[in-house]
Amino acid sequence: MFWRKRQPLHEQLAREGGLTPTDQSPLDTPLDTGPRWGEVGIHGVHRQREWDAVTIAEAPELEGDEARFVVLVDGSILAETDDLDLDQLADALEGSVETPYRAEAVRRGDGLWAVAARRVQVVEVPEDVDGDRATLTVRNGERTLELDGMTAFGSIPTLERLAGDDVVVTAQRLDETLWEVELNRL
Repeated sequence: MFWRKRQPLHEQLAREGGLTPTDQSPLDTPLDTGPRWGEVGIHGVHRQREWDAVTIAEAPELEGDEARFVVLVDGSILAETDDLDLDQLADALEGSVETPYRAEAVRRGDGLWAVAARRVQVVEVPEDVDGDRATLTVRNGERTLELDGMTAFGSIPTLERLAGDDVVVTAQRLDETLWEVELNRL
């Protein structure tokens, strides 16, 4: 009987799977570690900017931990959270973002608030609309209207005038006739 040393299983499987270097193997070539700046996997795709302005405000007398509000062109404030006096938070943003804008604020310690804002489009919609959210989709001349997530019949002429062709118009009621509107082209 011949005694020979058996090859370990992991080496045998690597050899049979083509994973061991040979004279003609690509594993013999040195690894290129140079940067691949043009590949998405390396540098990624940046996130879209969410805020147009961010600042810190001092408002120790404000209750709560967060606030959301919209400031209109005339300077009036529409609060979406509790009945807080949000003037100090809006004043902190003055000069850094044009009105109208939507803002969110979060308490960051003793009397300090982080306040962020982004410009929005506010439109007066005089029509009587049965809902607080509207989505108008126009694609190839066909119009679809949803109110509060449900398909609706009829139209909202003010939003349709804004729409044009191949667009999604999303609108959210701010008060009786004022709506925050966003247009996304298809």
